[in-house]
Amino acid sequence: MVTTLSPHLSTTAQANRLPNFFIVGAAKAGTTALHHYLQQHPAIYMTPGKETNFFAYEGQQLNFRGPGDEAVADFSITNLADYQAQFQGVTTETAIGEACPLYLYDRQVAQRIQHHCPTAKIIIILREPVARAYANYLHLVRDGRETTLDFAQALAQEPERTEANWEWFWHYQQAGYYTEQVQRYYDLFPANQIRVYLYEDLRRDAQGLMQDIFTFLGVDAQFMPDFSERPNKSGMPKNPWLHGLLTKPNVLKTLVKPLLPQKLRQSIQHSNLTTPPLDPVLKQQLQTQYREDILACQELIKRDLTSWLP
Repeated sequence: MVTTLSPHLSTTAQANRLPNFFIVGAAKAGTTALHHYLQQHPAIYMTPGKETNFFAYEGQQLNFRGPGDEAVADFSITNLADYQAQFQGVTTETAIGEACPLYLYDRQVAQRIQHHCPTAKIIIILREPVARAYANYLHLVRDGRETTLDFAQALAQEPERTEANWEWFWHYQQAGYYTEQVQRYYDLFPANQIRVYLYEDLRRDAQGLMQDIFTFLGVDAQFMPDFSERPNKSGMPKNPWLHGLLTKPNVLKTLVKPLLPQKLRQSIQHSNLTTPPLDPVLKQQLQTQYREDILACQELIKRDLTSWLP
């Protein structure tokens, strides 16, 4: 049975020029970078803000209980009119999309997108699940939301946090079981409407990956985005005071921001982040837990994932 959204969405989708492609995840696998690079293409329109969460949360009253989770309600779009407003800026662009990593993880979204946008193209990017989980954890450490400064302890608390209705981004380990998530899209969309990439593809050959995506979307594949920025880097702040100065609302930031180019501010912020080494024993334990799913995912997407195995 299809879980539907607002009854008018199907009839208004074409008239309101809603998405004809979606970057659906996974989280911490490069979706922010893809959004940033796609946004630069003159024939592509991306929602001004990444992660509307609309196809997951439409019509809901959000009340997540984790630290900082109140922000989810602030940026998530839960009604049709506000979602349609995201696309008012469309002019001559032919590829219209949004990027939202929750769309891979949430069980209902694939059905909803297929029901209302059946011809939409689906872009999926996956990352080795242990590295993905650790980057997810470090992202929340970076933002001051994760106060458990031991990854193993944070993983142990995941079931309790989930039961307490902390938002999905706290699902460090569970979000890395990709096979079922990807299968939902293959069950509902023709294979020629789906592209699956790996985070390693983005790191090794960003230009080649973007050219392939441009071709998939039917736009000029020779366009060259600016790859100099690495948006949304995770890590532990080496100097918490400097990190807060650069990222949190404060008077000094307001004064300094106009004087420092964005790339320079980002460079300073990123140089202040460090990635502590992951305990090799814990890494192997997690890879072993993911092993069966990795092998199944490898068969599903027809990519060699043996480098993800212990």
